[in-house]
Amino acid sequence: MSFSEDPELQPLLLGLFLSIYLVTVLGNLLIILAVTSDSHLHTPMYFFLCNLSLADVGFISTTVPKMIVDIFTHSMVISYAGCLTQMSVFITCGCMDDLLLTVMAYDRFVAICHPLHYQVIMNSHRCGILLLLSFVASLFDSLLYNVMVFQITCFKGVEISNFFCDPTQLLNLNCSDTLSSDIITCIASIIYGFLPLSGILFSYYKIVSSILRVPSPGGRYKAFSTCGSHLTIVCLFYGTALGLYLSLAFFGSAGKIALASLVYTMVTPMLNPFIYSLRNSDIKRAMCIVFKKTVLFPSLCYAFGPGGKGQQT
Repeated sequence: MSFSEDPELQPLLLGLFLSIYLVTVLGNLLIILAVTSDSHLHTPMYFFLCNLSLADVGFISTTVPKMIVDIFTHSMVISYAGCLTQMSVFITCGCMDDLLLTVMAYDRFVAICHPLHYQVIMNSHRCGILLLLSFVASLFDSLLYNVMVFQITCFKGVEISNFFCDPTQLLNLNCSDTLSSDIITCIASIIYGFLPLSGILFSYYKIVSSILRVPSPGGRYKAFSTCGSHLTIVCLFYGTALGLYLSLAFFGSAGKIALASLVYTMVTPMLNPFIYSLRNSDIKRAMCIVFKKTVLFPSLCYAFGPGGKGQQT
């Protein structure tokens, strides 16, 4: 489904979506480059941040490039294999986002509540296992939806009320009994939605309780500042996901569903690198080093320097 049939709006939509996509990809790749090039950032928190940025690139790349091509060619058709591939990658990257945010909350919990044992608990081996488990769990969720969609036989010539192959829209095409797919979807929502969110909330409950026991206001601020960027992204991710769910449950109109999906699939990945780069002095310093090494825009080091006061590292 296209956002608008008005031919005058097509160039505007094409420019808007292309700009958002380029900003998102470049922003997340810059985060990855900054972290990998600075040895001071080779810590568990930034290791998971790199993988979160990578998942965000994959998440937005499953939907926006196809939408840009559709606007440019004035064709809103997708093949059966292409639709299933888009759905599979979309679910995998979305689950990776979800699970990595949960792992990052656990990392902050260990760093603040058990600082003396942090290096032992969050060693490189455990970080690798947590990343592998997140990836395998995401693949399993994607496989689960594929099994349910494979049971749908009435695919030819159907219309999907969204700008991409949304799993919920595909399952609505089921012409047979939907009870089993509804049960599986409910279980998957609990496992991949409710449980990770509960883990994040519990981690922050323990974090806040630990921070409140810090005697000095400066110590409390320093401890909580390490969680600020992650907490902002969590609120943004689950807030837009809840908005999409409410749009599906209460509004039901194709336009509002597509608009909610647009915010969820494009705005959230685009804002993640800005949130981390603007709120984190270590990322700013690493970005300054990247700019200096590439001899591109060296004056930007003044903006990315600590406190924006022009210090060059």
